[in-house]
Amino acid sequence: MSTELSNVPILQLQSIEVVYEKVILAVKDVSLSVAANSIVALLGANGAGKSTTLKAISGLAAAQRGEVVRGRVLYQGDDITQANPAALVQGGLVQVLEGRHCFAHLGVEENLITGALIKRPTASVLKQQLERIYHYFPRLKKLRKNLAGYASGGEQQMVAIGRALMAEPKLVLLDEPSMGLAPLVVEEIFDIIGNLNQQQGVSFLLAEQNASIALKYAHHGYVIENGRVAAHGTTQELKARSDLQALYLGI
Repeated sequence: MSTELSNVPILQLQSIEVVYEKVILAVKDVSLSVAANSIVALLGANGAGKSTTLKAISGLAAAQRGEVVRGRVLYQGDDITQANPAALVQGGLVQVLEGRHCFAHLGVEENLITGALIKRPTASVLKQQLERIYHYFPRLKKLRKNLAGYASGGEQQMVAIGRALMAEPKLVLLDEPSMGLAPLVVEEIFDIIGNLNQQQGVSFLLAEQNASIALKYAHHGYVIENGRVAAHGTTQELKARSDLQALYLGI
């Protein structure tokens, strides 16, 4: 990757612990850092704690009766551990949930517009934002009048990412972007993520089970096993580890 990375992290997790329903310990001790203008992969098997970690950052864990009971989440140096999710979106931190979650009864372009509403853009600014999304997702421009519910899985994932980008984020939390998609579509989506990072300076923290594709595009990676960080390093360091697959599979 050619992006010049900043030494100042845009996101820091300091030994966070997340509990659901006051009793279910989902994340035991996770610390990580995301440098500005970088892509960081959060790797691990299903149930390792990746999605919970992302929701703890975005404040969405509370919607499922989860809470950060220990540690801190810092965004651009500010403690956001107990921040309101809407305020975080206003501040440039947006999450794309696992499973895409498009508004099926709305058109593709209408879905995209909903992502911008929190900042109440003018009509001219909204038009510019849409054109930027269509530049990176040309397939969506052709489908802009179609109902999102009739789009393919890959197209719906593009809509979900595009909708998040309409809020003009500095950091996007992306949960399992490759899930259920054909390899060529996955490659296309990760190419777009790489271009957004290089050309727009958008940082990404992406949770992925597909380690090979994630490490191809990320700068740094963390492996989560049973709610803890089991390994981390640059993508080159992680690729060189002979025990990565064992860690990743929880063996």
